[in-house]
Amino acid sequence: MCGITGWIDWDQNLELQRHVVASMTACLALRGPDTEGFHVKGPVALGHRRLVVVDPAGGGQPMTRYKGDHAFTMVYNGELYNTEDIRRDLKARGYEFQAHSDTEVLLTAYLEWGSDCLSRLNGIFAFAIWDETAQTLFLARDRMGVKPLFYAQQGRSFYFGSELKALLAHPDIKPEIDAEGLAEIFAISPARTPGHGVFRNIREVRPGHSLTVTREGVKQERYWALASKPHTDDFATTVETIRTLLLDSIDRQLVADVPVATLLSGGLDSSIITVVASKVFEQQGRGTLHTYSIDYKDNDRHFEANAFQPNSDAPYARLISEFAKTEHHTIQFDTPELIAALKDAVIARDLPGMTDVDASLYLFCREIKKEKTVVLSGECADEIFGGYPWFYREELLNAGTFPWASMTAERASWLSAELREAIKPEAYVAQRYRETLDEMPRLAGEDPAEAKRREMFYLNLNWFMNTLLDRKDRMSMAASLEARVPFCDHRIVEYVWNVPWSMKFHEGREKGILRKAMEGILPDEVLYRKKSPYPKTHHPAYTEATRSWLKEVLHDPTSPLLDLIDREHVSRIADLDAKASGIPWFGQLMSTPQLFAYLASVDFWLREYRVSVKL
Repeated sequence: MCGITGWIDWDQNLELQRHVVASMTACLALRGPDTEGFHVKGPVALGHRRLVVVDPAGGGQPMTRYKGDHAFTMVYNGELYNTEDIRRDLKARGYEFQAHSDTEVLLTAYLEWGSDCLSRLNGIFAFAIWDETAQTLFLARDRMGVKPLFYAQQGRSFYFGSELKALLAHPDIKPEIDAEGLAEIFAISPARTPGHGVFRNIREVRPGHSLTVTREGVKQERYWALASKPHTDDFATTVETIRTLLLDSIDRQLVADVPVATLLSGGLDSSIITVVASKVFEQQGRGTLHTYSIDYKDNDRHFEANAFQPNSDAPYARLISEFAKTEHHTIQFDTPELIAALKDAVIARDLPGMTDVDASLYLFCREIKKEKTVVLSGECADEIFGGYPWFYREELLNAGTFPWASMTAERASWLSAELREAIKPEAYVAQRYRETLDEMPRLAGEDPAEAKRREMFYLNLNWFMNTLLDRKDRMSMAASLEARVPFCDHRIVEYVWNVPWSMKFHEGREKGILRKAMEGILPDEVLYRKKSPYPKTHHPAYTEATRSWLKEVLHDPTSPLLDLIDREHVSRIADLDAKASGIPWFGQLMSTPQLFAYLASVDFWLREYRVSVKL
């Protein structure tokens, strides 16, 4: 995986500004620690950092290829999982290849089909292609938004990058935040409105979209969208189709020229990937698959079951490792490590995020990177197949808002009166909720109950899933580790989107049809295990450490956070027993200890990024 960035200025020769794009590119060194490359000519400057995964010798970037005398130069972050299928089609059209990288195949596909190449791609990607003759820049992002791509436009200049920090490294881009950005931070975050860059005048290319940049301006197009239509396959056919698609996706995503492993929590999703991957390794003679789990010191003593986290993961991870004959590694962290990594996680994301849930993943990936370069992870199955409580609990299904963030009024109470008036948190969240449902593709004549569930799936695919994909990308790439997500294959998403809830909720179980599709592949103890979310620390020392951090901020008269919050109200919360307000205010994992860490992280972010508030 890699990091990409670039700058177009239609009014100057950027060959005299090479140092600027070099600074932007340097910010992405952790995404691509192996090599660096630039293309600077006339009005365009492109930068690339590479993490070598496929074809070390032949996949260097920026890559330039010609169609006649017509030069095209690309910077690309991602992986194509149908590289060989596309290469075969292109060879049949007379193209020859110098190496075996997916980079060369993608660029050649653009030479042949232009923007229509996007419909042929199966993979995760964000790329930019400069057409020297036409003087146009074409950018695109994968259908699910697995790989990030931010951009900004000011006057006659255009800027882009894999991460916000690359844009902020340009002297023209200021770290400013206005009322809308503050609404994202205090009412929406750690989610983000699709396409929103939080910082003033910065946007993100939405999943399934492309941009074309010319001297006349920027044109955005949507090249992919879900289509709602009647599901005509019977149950047996549906089960077999899901099984076939998922097995194929996992198989395709194991291709690499570097060591590959899987993340294994012991839950359904990671166990499916691990067992299937282990069989592929055995069939291909690739040796023993390595698997990795995360745990926390003394979690066995402090774990308390609840509706969101019914049981501990460790026994199930061991069971699957033994079943699949993997070499398993459990990586354990203690509270001081988690606390120290909270600031690293903010820098990795360039924004306040999921606190210890981010920090622990960053530490986890950093340890795995010592031995592996690529991991497969079970993200997205819950959003695609309906694994969360809000898919089947009526009070959450009918909450009339984002069910993973239903405490907007409580969140508003943390803010100063001035900020509440400026951003109107409840109205802002309600607007974003309505906008999302307004764009959902509806099925004429659909049963109202089924239509309500379709709404819930759309909200999850566009919001909650993207939040977790953001987290996975930033934390893994901050450790120079490539994380792949087989459930996020667009073929699976397109097919399951129209499968009715009665099939998805087979036998009254969350992800029931996925469990049915995996019968005979997983042991029943895991196949029918109740869902448990990503493991977090339950150690009371974590709560006390985050409480202490927040109190330090509250007693620091120089804190930029103080003007934005109701200091007295937040101080009272900080004095409470964390268990007294343990209901998650975001997702299933972020309750009072994470609130302490989140507000303190906002303070750190405002200082570290020198953010100017423009109300």
